[in-house]
Amino acid sequence: MTVAAQLAARAADDRTGLVCAASGDAWTWADTVAECAARAAWLAALPGPGRPVHVGVLLDNDPEMVFLIGGAALAGAVVVALNPTRGPAELAADAARADCDLLVAAPAHLGAARTVAARLGVPVTALADHAAAMARHRDAAPPDARAVTPETLLMLVFTSGTSGRPRAVRVTHRKVTVPGASLAGRLLTDSDAVYCPMPLFHSGALMAAFAPALTAGAALVLRPRFSASRLLPDVRAHGCTYLHYVGKALSYVLATPERPDDADNPLRVAFGNEAAPAEQRAFAARFGCGVVDAYGSTETAISLSPDPAGPPGALGRLGDGVAILDPGTGRRCPPARLDEAGRPRNPEAVGELVGAGTGLFDGYYKEDAPDRVRDGRFWSGDLAYADAAGWVYFAGRAADRIRVDGENFGAVQVERALAGLPGVRRLAVYGVPDAASGDEVMAALALDGGPAAFDPAAFAAFLRTAPLGAKWLPRYVRLTGDLPVTASNKVLRRALAAEGWRVPDPVWWRPGRAPDYRPLTPDDAADLRARFAGSGRLHLLEGKR
Repeated sequence: MTVAAQLAARAADDRTGLVCAASGDAWTWADTVAECAARAAWLAALPGPGRPVHVGVLLDNDPEMVFLIGGAALAGAVVVALNPTRGPAELAADAARADCDLLVAAPAHLGAARTVAARLGVPVTALADHAAAMARHRDAAPPDARAVTPETLLMLVFTSGTSGRPRAVRVTHRKVTVPGASLAGRLLTDSDAVYCPMPLFHSGALMAAFAPALTAGAALVLRPRFSASRLLPDVRAHGCTYLHYVGKALSYVLATPERPDDADNPLRVAFGNEAAPAEQRAFAARFGCGVVDAYGSTETAISLSPDPAGPPGALGRLGDGVAILDPGTGRRCPPARLDEAGRPRNPEAVGELVGAGTGLFDGYYKEDAPDRVRDGRFWSGDLAYADAAGWVYFAGRAADRIRVDGENFGAVQVERALAGLPGVRRLAVYGVPDAASGDEVMAALALDGGPAAFDPAAFAAFLRTAPLGAKWLPRYVRLTGDLPVTASNKVLRRALAAEGWRVPDPVWWRPGRAPDYRPLTPDDAADLRARFAGSGRLHLLEGKR
């Protein structure tokens, strides 16, 4: 199956296929396919560079994004999903690596697009001008799509870049249709409506919102950008039964004022990844729906199937061809012995999720992947542990692994233990260098009342009762107005870790073992710097390796 074939199957479907929640505009599936066909005819008429045309897009969740993806599917062309939250220099580098032949940009991103286009020497078209130009192709017959196969390249989607430079993942037709068929078969019918507030320039929304909606013939409701306060009104206004989320989205919605009629809505299921178990339970209870939190990455090389009957927080069971291995030795990690809070008592149980093959991963565009594919196995870069029954639990990214006094653990594990902190709007945990060896744990807190609301005594009291491992206690606490996040609401821990405790924000720390925190003073900072210099680790403070 290809996306082109799925679109062709919807060409006479007069049910609602696409809705823009911001404007209220709607298209039937037949109208949507016709718009895609116009883009396909336009792409087919462009002068070719000796390979399929690569169209770089700087768009939010605009209907044009769907039309261009569909047009590329029908024409055998490629959409390069550029991330508009990146700066012009970074975007230019991304677009150059992805061989963009031209750019299409929304008004908000037109300035950055023009800078990128000038550096690459390619044309750029404003969204309004592009839409007007498409009218000339509206009655054109779409190109013959019989040459399009499941292995045909459809998109280049960049990894989130939370732990390093984003890489362009090759998204073939099969990479879209396979998860689309799986989710549609389990969770959707043609009478459903899919709410998509997550950006379509990331793989999550593409494969868990667009793909299942197209497969099932359900309506796809786009919100240009995620808004916690708009989610419930949109769901009600458009009869949305399925919500796709990523990262911290559920926690942001839960932070909105609670109303007694919150559960009075058509939502049946929220599907996504990386929500904490407590957030999943709270969202399900408040809004009267199921929450299915799955394991997913842009590469989609490893598949785990969530089971509502499984333990809270489990991603599914270890299946054939999926293992948790020690990234240093390559040996299989032992089953986790869980305490009453669900933490592994044996830290050696935490390892990297590894697949026996590469699954749906078709590689990065013009890049090798030695850090991902070794000896025919796919190393995900994600930490996990499994209990004796084979239930798998996410423990964070390998790049977010923290090592304190010889114990390895994931930043996510500490974040989940701190999730009950009262008055905290957002939090992130990450590792910063220790003056002697390994790492120290640092937490960044965005408080409801601002940095002045921090109560060190209440914080210490919470830590003494929280389900924290012996090495998990934060050494440093940064109090900030907000946290840096990607467009898909994933916290940029690498940016926080790079700044460490050398920031203008207030930082509290505990000099000793007990959770007794005091402000980090300039004298403290100077003393810490001297200790790093004395141990030959000053380069770690200066961002050098």
